Amino acid sequence: MTEPLTSPQKTQAPLAPITEFRSVSRDDLSAAASALLSPGAAGESFRLALVACHDEGDEFRIVYVFAATARLVELTVRIPKTDAWIPSLAHLSLAAGNFEREMRDLFGVRPHNHPQPHRLVRHGHWPRGWYPMLAGLNPMPEFEPDVESFPFVEVEGPGVYEIAVGPIHAGVIEPGHFRFSVVGETIVRMEARQYYLHRGMEKLFQGREPARGIELAEQISGDTAIGHSLAYLMAVEAAADIEVSEPDRLVRAVLLEMERLYNHVTDLGSLANDTGFGVVDAHAQQLRETLLRINKSVTGHRLLRGALSLGGVSVRTLPDPVELRRIAAAMAEIVAVTLSHAIVRDRFTGTAALPTTQARTIGTLGYVARASGLGVDARRDHPFVELGDAFEVVTETGGDVLSRYQVRAREFQVSTAVIIGLISRLDVAFPETRLGSGRVAEVGAATGIRSGLGLVEGWRGTIAHRVELAPDGTVGREKVVDPSFLNWPSLPIALAVTIVPDFPLANKSFNQSYAGNDL
Repeated sequence: MTEPLTSPQKTQAPLAPITEFRSVSRDDLSAAASALLSPGAAGESFRLALVACHDEGDEFRIVYVFAATARLVELTVRIPKTDAWIPSLAHLSLAAGNFEREMRDLFGVRPHNHPQPHRLVRHGHWPRGWYPMLAGLNPMPEFEPDVESFPFVEVEGPGVYEIAVGPIHAGVIEPGHFRFSVVGETIVRMEARQYYLHRGMEKLFQGREPARGIELAEQISGDTAIGHSLAYLMAVEAAADIEVSEPDRLVRAVLLEMERLYNHVTDLGSLANDTGFGVVDAHAQQLRETLLRINKSVTGHRLLRGALSLGGVSVRTLPDPVELRRIAAAMAEIVAVTLSHAIVRDRFTGTAALPTTQARTIGTLGYVARASGLGVDARRDHPFVELGDAFEVVTETGGDVLSRYQVRAREFQVSTAVIIGLISRLDVAFPETRLGSGRVAEVGAATGIRSGLGLVEGWRGTIAHRVELAPDGTVGREKVVDPSFLNWPSLPIALAVTIVPDFPLANKSFNQSYAGNDL
């Protein structure tokens, strides 16, 4: 039977969501998850945001985190190592199926009745019986040559042929393999294979002092230094009951939106470039360079690293609102020129469309979801600070390249207005601490394990970090979910009936992280 746990969730901010803890048996897991994933009386259902496995000697403890607007529910299941299996929830949630495959590859926990039981993280040359996230002595064995190729589905029929792209690409992106089944120029099916550079990021956190985990979090996905480090810090602060002041939370929000600005402007230019409109891209990249220089003036680093600390934040200066308005006006002009071009508009419209129903079923996040009509945004659903009247969740309904472009173009303007509003509030209400407190809190020892969750709307979508602190105050377990883990499965769906020449354009419109996916 389901029983609530007694330990309360420690919250970082007054706007933190309500959290409910339940301990369930293996036999009751499916029913409990089904009840959460089914629409309630108000029509809203939870989504599975995170699954974290914990090796505790003779048993595994598995934590499932379900998120809805202003609500979180944690289900905890304990299973013996001698009988290490769980009932698969893949029939209830696509995300659950991938979390289960990841858990089996890294911990050896078997998902019973999984509809897609082949490996996810471990390629064929990974040794059988070796699970890198297990505790204790777990030396890395010798890897054999790849003798177990990834089982791509072969499409047969008149005129069908295959095109293989990657894993090595002609650029600076990380490796990923795409297998296209094509008739003429039309893509019939595309399958993606990732996890070529598994870095063991979650293992690297274990045993570290929490403050020393910030540098790791900043490098989970290089273009999301603030998003990941902020989610990590919020999780640690929730676990350790560290309160963050309002001015510090306001400065943190400024940095989060600045990260959104430089990434959005980069891709808005690149999307135009993928249609041959290179002149627009040149102007957009000039704005990106300006924003990167502003970032360096604010934090000392072009990618905004080094500003966040445990319990606080410290910046050298704040962005100049006049300059931000100038950049926003220039970006609006670039967008108008781009969308007024008949060829560009034709290439964007209807290309790689992801219908709302499929986006919801897959569990997509961020601008991918919002472009398909799903208003999911942690800034509204799980806020850590009030963003003011300038904030709104931007959505479109087309689900195509055009909609993803329009969402990001409008978000650029919203984020600019939010930043200017936050700076004004800092100047008026907190002139003494407008640059942050510079506080560096410490995590002391405790009698037991403490846990915390951080949900942050990074520029790609909602980032989740769940941290457990060991009794000595070090990080015992860190679980990371980049939105790309949930969004990558939507790309093959959107590519159906798309032509091969539009693949670079479609892929850029999704722009998911390889590094954030393959931890």
